[in-house]
Amino acid sequence: MLIISYPPQNNIAVATVSGRSYYKFINILRRLDLSYDSILPEEITSSDKRLILTTTDESSRIPTSLVLLDDEFNYHPTIIRAKIVEKLQSGINDNSLIIGIDPGNRIGLSIFYHEKEIESSIYTSVDELVSHIVKIMVGINAPRKIVKVGNGNMKIAIHITNSLNLRFCSHFELEFVDERKTSLKIKKYNKRGARDKISARYITQREGYRHLVLPLSRIG
Repeated sequence: MLIISYPPQNNIAVATVSGRSYYKFINILRRLDLSYDSILPEEITSSDKRLILTTTDESSRIPTSLVLLDDEFNYHPTIIRAKIVEKLQSGINDNSLIIGIDPGNRIGLSIFYHEKEIESSIYTSVDELVSHIVKIMVGINAPRKIVKVGNGNMKIAIHITNSLNLRFCSHFELEFVDERKTSLKIKKYNKRGARDKISARYITQREGYRHLVLPLSRIG
């Protein structure tokens, strides 16, 4: 059979003959709004610089180590995006996980990994927010996990950080960040929720007093 190879158009390629795995890959990539090439495993060469998505059985035929397997696509979409970013950005950018939180009636959340934003969302429940953050912090293997919380509503901010300390069974770094100047930059954004997400993004980029939070199991 003659195989016609086309020049790569994207930095991700789906390479599998398994219909189930193929649709699993592309459905999640579309949800993450990520472009990709569709190729056959035998089209890949050792010089291919794309991230190859394939199955465990087919991975032995892939002549490159830049690979993610289909079982790694069973996680939350934010964790999957982090795995993709980690593969593509390894050795290029700072690999800290930075979580920005804008506390209020609507809680803005922004998550950066390898200096790339991997999530921007809104929560109205502290419990749901903390559950989600714990899932992300457990699922992403970052050497440093930094949580930055705006100081605009300290009652909610302290509730969030205390809940994180109770439920996350490892250490993380915590900063309370001055929000005063962020509101001036985003006052033109009036759409419901947009302002909170953008504020959380600004919070990830600001510096505050940082201290290490140890799990309660280690401090009694």
